[in-house]
Amino acid sequence: MEDAFNRPPLRLVGGMPIIGPFAANWENVEQFQFRDDDLLIATYPKSGTTWVSKIVDLILNKANLEESQKCAIFERVPFLECSGPGVPSATDVLNKQNLPRVIKTHLTVDVIPKSFWDKNFKIIYVARNAKDVAVSYYHFYRMAYGHPEPGTWDEFLNSYMEGDVAFGRWSAHVKGWWKIRQQKKILYLFYEEMLDDPKREVEKVLKFLGKEISEEVMEKILEHTSFNAMKDNPMANYSTFPFMDHSISPFMRKGISGDWKNHFTVSQNEKFDEYYRAEMADTDLTFSM
Repeated sequence: MEDAFNRPPLRLVGGMPIIGPFAANWENVEQFQFRDDDLLIATYPKSGTTWVSKIVDLILNKANLEESQKCAIFERVPFLECSGPGVPSATDVLNKQNLPRVIKTHLTVDVIPKSFWDKNFKIIYVARNAKDVAVSYYHFYRMAYGHPEPGTWDEFLNSYMEGDVAFGRWSAHVKGWWKIRQQKKILYLFYEEMLDDPKREVEKVLKFLGKEISEEVMEKILEHTSFNAMKDNPMANYSTFPFMDHSISPFMRKGISGDWKNHFTVSQNEKFDEYYRAEMADTDLTFSM
């Protein structure tokens, strides 16, 4: 599987870096037609995408565990820009799906397909603090063959700050979606708040989707979307997805807040804090580190 990807270089699409296999299908992504009954889950990478996808999937099928285990979460919630050797492109899969569709994306608002702006569907955006994302993304780069070699942690951190990683700058991503939250039907969630009180955040999703569930169903959802449950679930932990080496680093690694403290040196932290202040000076968006 590694040979099929061979860690190709990033390519630019609309000014945003993306991995080579995804860029090869970019014309189909640009032409993708959203529908009014779609539900879009948008995030910067390593920000709780799979977690929210699983929560939404269980809400929509009322925690029918047999149904949710029929196939992997990346099949139940296709990744819009995903394509690669020997796997069907997500655009092809989605174009054949009947309504309603739940779709995942890591795209910035600047390169989202034009049909996004013509439709009035709901969007759940999840944001995670920049330092923990950097650490998680580094370990993901190490194990996911579709990405270039990450280099050392210090080298990767510099690339991350410069936006020379797949999907570009974290700051541009989170600020872009934050900026349009009044224009579109967007529920903007924070990873740290989900960790702090999962039930409260699931209730936000329920209200946003206009759904009601029993307390029994709620408990099932909370149980089966806990980090440990998902890490042990082959239908949630990406162990069945090609092009990843979980022996290097598991797809679901820690699922905590504050792990950056175990990676950043004092000098790296000082440099990052200076960068962060400059990047976030023009927004009221704030994060818990």
